[in-house]
Amino acid sequence: MKYVIKQVAPRRQPFDLTHDLNPQQRAVVEAPAGEILVLAGAGTGKTRTLTYRVARLVAGGVSPERILLVTFTNRAAREMTARVEELLGIDMRKASAGTFHHMGNRILRRMGHALGLSPSFGILDPEDARTLLAGVIAEQGLAQLSRKRFPTPKVLAGLISLASGTRRPLAKVIEEHKLKLLDQAPMMEAVAKGYAERKRAMNLVDFDDLLGLWALLLEDPEHRAIADELRASYDHVLVDEYQDINALQGALCDQMAANHGSLICVGDDAQSIYSFRGADFTQISHFMVRHPKAQILKLTVNYRSTPEILALSNRSIAHNRNQHRKELQAVKPSGHVPAVIPLRDVYQQAELVAQRVLELHHEQNLPLSRIAVLYRNHAHSLELQVELTRRQIPFAVRSGLRFFEQAHIKDVVAYLRARQNPQDSLAWIRLLRLWPGIGSQTAERLADA
Repeated sequence: MKYVIKQVAPRRQPFDLTHDLNPQQRAVVEAPAGEILVLAGAGTGKTRTLTYRVARLVAGGVSPERILLVTFTNRAAREMTARVEELLGIDMRKASAGTFHHMGNRILRRMGHALGLSPSFGILDPEDARTLLAGVIAEQGLAQLSRKRFPTPKVLAGLISLASGTRRPLAKVIEEHKLKLLDQAPMMEAVAKGYAERKRAMNLVDFDDLLGLWALLLEDPEHRAIADELRASYDHVLVDEYQDINALQGALCDQMAANHGSLICVGDDAQSIYSFRGADFTQISHFMVRHPKAQILKLTVNYRSTPEILALSNRSIAHNRNQHRKELQAVKPSGHVPAVIPLRDVYQQAELVAQRVLELHHEQNLPLSRIAVLYRNHAHSLELQVELTRRQIPFAVRSGLRFFEQAHIKDVVAYLRARQNPQDSLAWIRLLRLWPGIGSQTAERLADA
């Protein structure tokens, strides 16, 4: 006798779209499969809308593994799939959900052999990538050049990454971003080539390779069979934070949806702030050029901010001539009017912020733990920290090294990397340097032996 475990069929839409979503959100969730650009303003519930879109697809009979959901962070993907599980009562672990790099890693583990990659390849974090790049620079006799004549490994790594993400030649990127180093472009290209060769020899990839090699599998005629298999793996492609993607990521979206044409991209051209690392808001503005039959839907009902804040935001962004017009509408009641205060210098700015903190704390009985100060980068906080300390205002700075950037964590990870990929000489160098009496040069000789 054969025993068969019967799969429980998905529940048929056990949620109430009319109750759970506003009319704009429902329009996105219920739109027929096709090419759709969703322009979602800040605080309009785009994550909720995208989650319900996935839930409705699954409730309608689409298998979770036939859905590709690309998000800005892996945490966002986990939260979305967990919410779908709550709505439907089914297991969503088979859904392909995560960042572009997460998906590229999964695909290359399965199919990277076509490019000469072993499934056990290691992934370089930015610090290790710069270390490897520095080694190539030294090998080519360029380490002694001054920064005016040749960029540091960090700067060169950024240029190589920008060239990869924007799909432009390295020389063109150098011309646009480091014009004074343009005469060194041939040497930089030679270093970039040597860097790529070293990675391949060590069975390593960096974050840009996770996307670039994925694209190579999709676009190179030599890998047509693999490209067809990849495109046939999914029936629906959904992309979150579309305003923050670069040209390479945009091409990956288009390629993965080429067979079925079910592509829904959610973003806001008023929030594109990552151009310094290659993000290209024209992926939104030119979406209709690449997808002339696409439908545009908008989310403009804002649940986050007061009418006063939205009025300022709407007036400010109205000056942008290159955008899809939309105006956010507030659900929250009226609040304080935003203030723009011109100040003499950073010291006066620090004094004003500290003074305002004390006013909120003493006059409005607001706990200090309920007050936040935002700044663009950590260097901007120095004067403020001095002023808060002078006034004896306790504070906590929410910044610092990420978990995997801490030295002791990198040591443990190096051990795991060396065990998984014995060709990873960078991991061996880090481990050998932990041994008493072994310095950098000895570690490098032993690792290369």
